[in-house]
Amino acid sequence: MNNFIRVPEVRLVGDNVETGVYKTSEALRLADELELDLVEISPNAEPPVCKIIDYNKFVYEQKKREKALKAKSTQVVIKEIRFGPQTDEHDYEFKKKNAEKFLKEGAKLKAFVFFKGRSIIYKDQGQILLLRLATDLEEYGKVEAMPVLEGKRMIMFIAPKKKK
Repeated sequence: MNNFIRVPEVRLVGDNVETGVYKTSEALRLADELELDLVEISPNAEPPVCKIIDYNKFVYEQKKREKALKAKSTQVVIKEIRFGPQTDEHDYEFKKKNAEKFLKEGAKLKAFVFFKGRSIIYKDQGQILLLRLATDLEEYGKVEAMPVLEGKRMIMFIAPKKKK
């Protein structure tokens, strides 16, 4: 920016200046006349590309643009539901109802069966439980990852279906 530009020549572009290659001192003089700043846009070009603009306004609009992009991006929320390998019918229904609610709200669901101690011998029951949950929640979401055993946990991800 301004006097920190250390090259002999720069290519000027912009609305208020004739595009072309200028000596750096000449470009700085033009910027001073317009009471604006000489800002290096592309330092790797040969010669470097500069623009005569109000630097503070440029920074402000850049931040504003980034903020708008950030607002448009959606945050992915992951809700967890934990089961045991021998979960009762009532507990299962209660947790299924919560899972439905989470998927309707648009959150991803991480359902897992936690095996304590020797209950790891019931890993087939855990897989059956998760697959049953997947079929029960079919109308609200689709399975993103099938049940996988990771240590003492069997994990499955369900993503919400898009609203029409």
